[in-house]
Amino acid sequence: MRPAYKSVSLLDSTSFKVVRQDNKQEFNFPWHYHPEFELTFIPNSLGIRYVGNNIENFGENDLVLLGSNLPHCWINTADELGPSGAIVIYLNNDLVKWLSAEQFDAISLLFEKSNQGIKFSRSVALQVESRLYDLLHADPFAKYIILLQILNDLSSTSEFRLLSQMGFVYELNQTNNERINSVYQYVRQNYQRKISLAEVAGHVNMSGEYFSRFFSKSLKKSFFTFLNEYRINRASKLLIQTDRQVSEICYNSGFESIPFLYRQFKKIMNCPPQTYRVRYQNAIK
Repeated sequence: MRPAYKSVSLLDSTSFKVVRQDNKQEFNFPWHYHPEFELTFIPNSLGIRYVGNNIENFGENDLVLLGSNLPHCWINTADELGPSGAIVIYLNNDLVKWLSAEQFDAISLLFEKSNQGIKFSRSVALQVESRLYDLLHADPFAKYIILLQILNDLSSTSEFRLLSQMGFVYELNQTNNERINSVYQYVRQNYQRKISLAEVAGHVNMSGEYFSRFFSKSLKKSFFTFLNEYRINRASKLLIQTDRQVSEICYNSGFESIPFLYRQFKKIMNCPPQTYRVRYQNAIK
């Protein structure tokens, strides 16, 4: 398995780097971290996003700011056949420290919040989209001006939410990262059937008790909470992308009973499945 630490390859003289990722392998880079702050814009892809101990679907115009060494990955689900791609800005810590000076109070607060991961609204993403594309071709001086404009817009909006749990601190350990990556892939491939704790523990060569402690310590949630969140995200995607009955979606998403699906859906999404579908349909009219 590839190392969890990802080298961004910023030169010593380079404060930030802008890349366009159109390669599916690069887009599906596994659970990883790096000291650089990261702003990622995904214009037209779908899948599951992991940031810290947060897991949820992502779709078109996904804009997220990540703090230093915050583990993350975006993974296209197997049934997503559309193009994968992103515009990614990496900012080194020296630039972030400079932008944390007194004259940039709002931007400094933005970077502080990014330690939990910040998901901006679709309208904010569309507001800065053209500038993100401008960054790809601008000359060096213009790039700094455009970056400051983007950060100023992001620091001025209230249309965002924090992703990872407050106080989440992940141990930067390659072996642990490889284990978490392996668990992610196992859930991704087997979520539609019953998965026992002993089974997934054996997959990463641990006892059930040790794995349970390891996973809870790593992600600040139990394995089965994580598994149910993954299944609910899959169910919510089917609710908005298909006209299937809730009962069919229930079993397709790996739940063994409809009442349990309803309890988990209300717990995670704060509403019943049918309400979630109606709200989405009303929002896109």
